[in-house]
Amino acid sequence: MQSKAATPDEYASEITDDKHEAFIQLRKTILENLPKGYEEAMSYGMIGYVVPFSIYPKGYHTKDKLPLPFLALAAQKNFIALYHMGIYANQSLLKWFTEEYPKHSKLKLDMGKGCIRFKNVNQIPYELIGELVKKMGVDEWINLYESYYRKIKSN
Repeated sequence: MQSKAATPDEYASEITDDKHEAFIQLRKTILENLPKGYEEAMSYGMIGYVVPFSIYPKGYHTKDKLPLPFLALAAQKNFIALYHMGIYANQSLLKWFTEEYPKHSKLKLDMGKGCIRFKNVNQIPYELIGELVKKMGVDEWINLYESYYRKIKSN
């Protein structure tokens, strides 16, 4: 579900009552733990945390020529989603997260390749998400992205 909101604040204000408080807390957790260099912006109709062109002028490899995405936060119909590109591209980070998750939540981890879904907004492990967010700095993400993208291009 993509929003037409122009700013992250506008997007957050559109969230329904049942998810609003948890969404605001999750956004706050991300902002408090986001490594220096990333910027919050609207990206793909949700709140994105990107590497700005001033740091990485190449941007994302898509035809839209967007800044390089790192994280995204979205309120979907039945859950809040956190999209983490680092988990998608870094197996050791994914392993760390999946091993840590049960220590922070009684619920089963619900995730796809890089999407963590929170269906029960009262059970979001904010502390763990904060740890996850700060685990990958901008330079590390750019290096990982470039090595991953080169593999895709060469296939």
